[in-house]
Amino acid sequence: MCLFAFMCFLLLLSSCYLIMANSNSSSSMQQPLCHDSESSALLQFKQSFLINEYASGDPSAYPKVATWKSHREGEEKGSDCCSWDGQYLYGSINSSSTLFNLVHLRRLDFSDNHFNYSEIPSAVGQLSRLRSLNLSISRFFGQIPMELLALSKLVFIDLSGNIDPSGNLLLKLHKPDLRSLVQNLTHLKLLYLSLVDISSTIPYELANLSSLTSLGLRGCGLYGEFPMNIFRLPSLQVLSVRYNPYLIGYLPEFQETSPLKLLYLSGTRFSGELPISIGRLGSLTVLDIRFCNFTGLVPSSLGHLPQLSYLDLSYNFFSGQIPSSLANLTILTHLSLSSNDFNVWTLPWLGQQTKLTFLGLFGVNLTGEIPSSLTNMSQLSTLNLGENQLSGQIPSWLMNLTQLTQLDLEENQPEGSIPSSLFELINLQYLYLHSNYLNVTVRFHLLSKLKNLAQLELSNNRLSLLSYNSTNATFPKLNHLGLNECNLTEFLDFLRNQHELEWLSLAVMLPWFRLRRFQLDFNILQGPLPIPPPSTFQYSVTRNKLTGKIPPLLCNMTSLISLYLSSNNLSGRIPQCMANFSKSLIALQLGNNNFDGPIPETCTVPNNLRVIDLSENQFQGHIPRSLANCVMLEHLVLGNNQIDDVFPLWLGALPHLHVLILRSNKFHGAIKSWHTNCRFPSLRIIDLSNNELIGDLPYEYFQNWDAMKLTGGDTLRYIQANTSFEMPGYIMPANFIYSMTMTNKGMQRFYEKVPDIFTAIDFSGNNFEGSIPTSIGSLKGLHLLNLGDNNLSGHIPSSLGNLTQMESLDLSKNKLSGEIPSQLTWMTFLEFFNVSENNLTGPIPQGKQFSTFSNTSFEGNPGLCGTPLSRACGSSEASPPTPSSLEQGSTSEFDWKFVLMGYGSGLVIGVSIGYYLMSWKHEWFVATFGKHKRKWTRTERMGLRS
Repeated sequence: MCLFAFMCFLLLLSSCYLIMANSNSSSSMQQPLCHDSESSALLQFKQSFLINEYASGDPSAYPKVATWKSHREGEEKGSDCCSWDGQYLYGSINSSSTLFNLVHLRRLDFSDNHFNYSEIPSAVGQLSRLRSLNLSISRFFGQIPMELLALSKLVFIDLSGNIDPSGNLLLKLHKPDLRSLVQNLTHLKLLYLSLVDISSTIPYELANLSSLTSLGLRGCGLYGEFPMNIFRLPSLQVLSVRYNPYLIGYLPEFQETSPLKLLYLSGTRFSGELPISIGRLGSLTVLDIRFCNFTGLVPSSLGHLPQLSYLDLSYNFFSGQIPSSLANLTILTHLSLSSNDFNVWTLPWLGQQTKLTFLGLFGVNLTGEIPSSLTNMSQLSTLNLGENQLSGQIPSWLMNLTQLTQLDLEENQPEGSIPSSLFELINLQYLYLHSNYLNVTVRFHLLSKLKNLAQLELSNNRLSLLSYNSTNATFPKLNHLGLNECNLTEFLDFLRNQHELEWLSLAVMLPWFRLRRFQLDFNILQGPLPIPPPSTFQYSVTRNKLTGKIPPLLCNMTSLISLYLSSNNLSGRIPQCMANFSKSLIALQLGNNNFDGPIPETCTVPNNLRVIDLSENQFQGHIPRSLANCVMLEHLVLGNNQIDDVFPLWLGALPHLHVLILRSNKFHGAIKSWHTNCRFPSLRIIDLSNNELIGDLPYEYFQNWDAMKLTGGDTLRYIQANTSFEMPGYIMPANFIYSMTMTNKGMQRFYEKVPDIFTAIDFSGNNFEGSIPTSIGSLKGLHLLNLGDNNLSGHIPSSLGNLTQMESLDLSKNKLSGEIPSQLTWMTFLEFFNVSENNLTGPIPQGKQFSTFSNTSFEGNPGLCGTPLSRACGSSEASPPTPSSLEQGSTSEFDWKFVLMGYGSGLVIGVSIGYYLMSWKHEWFVATFGKHKRKWTRTERMGLRS
C-alpha cells in the first residue's frame, strides 16, 4: 500500500504540473484549453477503437472516453480535451493514428488498456514535447522503437507490466538497449521498465541520472553485477530490481543523506552482509531482500528505522541471534524472517508490533510455546510458524485473531488436541497442521463453519477423522486437501461435491472392498499412491502427477495381476516386499518415474511375470540374477537408467523372452561367447544402444536368433499377454498389450502397440569394432538394424541384401570402406538408409528404394559418387542385379509393386498406428481476447511497476 500511495502522489504532482502549464497558456478560463483540431484528432482516435470493459484490469475503471465530446457538444459542460482520460480501449494502434498529430502533447497515459498486441508505433517520436509517457499494462508487443529515444524531454516513462495472460513478457528492449535509452533520456526522474525483456547487464550510465527518483526493473532478465553507484544517486527514493535471478550485487555503506524509501532486491543473487549503516536510511519504509544470498548477522541497526513498515529477510543465510531491537519497529505491517540459520530462540519481544498483518517465522529454530503476546496482533491475516520446535498445546486464544486468512503450524512438536475454537476463524482460507503427530479425533463437520477455506493440510498426524454426512451441512469448496496417514477408515462423503479440488492426498485404503479393477490413467492426480483394497486384480494410475514412495501397504495386494504406475513423479526405492505378490503378477510397469537404488530381487518364488518395465528411472547396480527364474517373462525393458553391469548373457535362458531393451545405461565389456543354454530362442527385439560395450559383434548370436528369421504371417497381431481372473459368477478376461520406446528411422518413437512380426536390432552408440558379420544376413525377418556410431570397419556384407523385410538400416558413423553392395537394392521395403560418415567409395547403387534417398544418407564419404550426390562417377553406373530369391519368374510389374509398397511408411510401421513421436514437442499458443479470469487490484497493478 505504501508503494501505491507514493506512486499516486508522484502522478498527482505530474498532472498538476500539466494542468498549470495549460492554464498559464490560456487567455481566459472560459476559453477552451485545446484547439478544435486537437479535439478532432482525439475523437478520430477514439473511433478507431472498441470500448470494451474487459480491456481494463482495474475494477474501478469505467469508460471515460464516453465523456469525450467536441467543443460544441461539450460547451455547456466545459469539456476540455487537455483533461480527457480514457480507459476500456480495445484495438490496435499504428503510426498513421491521428493521435500523433498532437505535437504539443506533454503527457500521454495509455495505461491499463488492451492494444491487441500491436507494436508501440514509431510515430511516438513525433511527440517531441512529451514529458510523461505511460504505456503500462496495455498489451503492447515487440521491440521498443528507436524513435522513442528522440523524446529528450521525457521525465517520466512507464512501459511496465506488458505481459500476456500466461505471464510471458511482450515488450523487448534489445535494439535499442537499456544503455542507449539511458544515454539519450538524461532528464528522467521516473523509469519503470518492469517485465520488459531487457536481457543485459545494467549500464553504469544509470548512475549519471542525477534526477532519478524511481527505478523499476523487476523481472527483466538482467544479469551481471549491479553498479553500486546507483545506490548513491542523490534523489533516488524507489529502487526495484527484484526477480532477476542472475543479477549479482552488494549493498554499499549508506549515508544519512540518502532519501531511499523503497528497496526491492528479492529473487536476485545479491550477497554479502547487511551493512550496519543501513540504519542510516531514516526514510526507508520497505526492505524486501527475500530469496537472496545474504549472510552473517542481522544488524541491530535495523531496529532504528522508525518509518519501516515492510521487512522481509526470508530465505537467506543469516545466522546468529535475531536482534531484539526489532521490537522497536512498531509500525511494521509485514515481517518475515523465514528459512534462515538463526540460533535457537524464543519470541519474548513479539507482541509490540500491533499493526502486523503478515508474520512469517517459518523454519527459524523457534522453541517453547506459542507466546500469548501474539494476541496483541489483532490485525494479523497470515501467521506462519511452521517447521520449528514449538511445543505445548495449540492455544485456544488463536480464535481471537479474527482476521487470520492463513495459519501454518506444520512440523512442530505440539501436544494434545486441535482446539475446536480454531474452527471459529471464519476468514481462514489456508490451514496447515500437518506433520505434528497429533493424536486426537477431529469431527469433520466443523469444517462447515469455515466457509472461505480453500486449503486444508492435516497429513501425517495420528488423527481419527469422523465424517459427518448431514445433508444440511455446507462445506467449503477446497482446492487442496491433505489427509495422508490420518487413520481414515471411510471415504468422506463430502468429497463427492468438491468439484474445485486440484490436490488430494489420501493415503487411505479405499472403501470399495469388492473392487477388482482400479484404473485412473491419464488424469492429474497428485499426492501419494491411493491404496485399493486387497481384492483388486488390476491397478493402473499411469500418466498422473503422483508423488512419494511406494507404500508398504501395497505389498499386501497379493491378488494383483497387473501394476501400472508409469509416468508419474514417484521416487525412492522399490520395497523388497513387492516380491510377495509375484506369484499372481503378470505385468509390472514402473517406467518414467524417479525410482533409484538397486533393482530388487524378483521372481524368488514361482511366478507368472511376463512384463517388467522399469525404464526411465535412476536404478543402479546390477541386474538381479533372480530374473532368470522369471521363466514366463516375455518383455523386459530396463532402458534409461544407471545400471552398471556386463551384458546379461544368462537372460538367454528365458524361453519366451521376445523384447529386451537395455539402452542408455552403463553396460560395459564384450558380449561373451554364445552358449547353447543361453540362445535367446524367442528374441525378436533387442536394444543395447548408448552403452559402453566393446569387442566384436556377436556373430554366433545372429546365427542362432531363430525368431528373427521368421517372416510375417497374413494376419496382423500385437504382442500381448492374455489371462483372466474370476469374478462372482463369471470369468473376466484380461489382455495386456505391450508397449515400448525405440529409435526408428532416425527418431525416437513410442509404440503403444508392438506388432508381433516386428523384429529389430539396435547396437548403436557403443564401441563395437571389427567387421559386420555376414550371419546377420540370415535374419530374414529383420525390419530394423542400427549399428551406427561404433568403430566397425571392413566392407558392408552383400548378405544384407537378403533382408528383404528391412525398413530401416543405419550403418553411419563407423569406419566402413569399400563400395555399397548393389544387393541392397533388393530391400524393397527400405524407407530409411544411412551410411554417412564412413570411408565408402565407388558408385551409389541406383533404382528402386535407392532413388528415394537424399544426400544426407551418404554425406561424409568423400569417395562416393553418383545420384543423389553432386559428384558424378567416371563410368556408367551398373544396373542392380536381380536377387536369387526372386528367380521364380518375377516381372517388372511385380518389382514395381514392391517398390510402391516400400515408398510409404514401411510395412510394419505403416500398419502400426499406435506410436507417438517422442522427439518433437508441440507448443500450443492460446490467445485470449475475451474476459479476463479476474481483475487486477490497484495494489497489484502498481506492483507490476516494481
